[in-house]
Amino acid sequence: MQLWVGLGNPGAQYAMHRHNVGFMALDAIAEVHGFSPVKKAFQGWTQEGRIGSHKILLLKPATFMNESGRAIGEAMRFYKLGAADVTVFHDELDLAPFKVKVKTGGGTAGHNGLRSADAHIGNDFRRVRIGIGHPGHKDRVTGHVLGNFAKNEIDPLADMLGAIAAEAAWLANGDDARFMNEVALRLAD
Repeated sequence: MQLWVGLGNPGAQYAMHRHNVGFMALDAIAEVHGFSPVKKAFQGWTQEGRIGSHKILLLKPATFMNESGRAIGEAMRFYKLGAADVTVFHDELDLAPFKVKVKTGGGTAGHNGLRSADAHIGNDFRRVRIGIGHPGHKDRVTGHVLGNFAKNEIDPLADMLGAIAAEAAWLANGDDARFMNEVALRLAD
């Protein structure tokens, strides 16, 4: 089994924040691949399904971003998973808007959700980094991250989330390079 985690904050007021793009990616994957209805578990919301021959548990922690690692650790212990079985979808300031990159391990770049995951499970998990762009000055980062996507960003956001969901089989198969390539090709049209 693989554990795919979307980072975000619970509550309707946060739903369209750039910081919640991890939640949005999981919602798109669940929709496109016909995952089970949402259940409350592991201090969050889960959905089960298959992508190809791979069984995947989607987890959206309800602990707020700063405590995401608690929920991830609880699910990992329950299913006896290692960090290599975990993929975390999160917003990334240091990537251009709607660019998608995948890497395993690395630092947290000041991201509180990644910092929490790192503290609870180590840093050897795979990250799907979803670009939200940098506002230009560090004093504007919090407002940018905790701000809603702008009206003119909704179509590119939907296209990117659709591409992530459509190409998720490459991620499930562990072919990160092909996943990134296929997502980029879909977004280049």
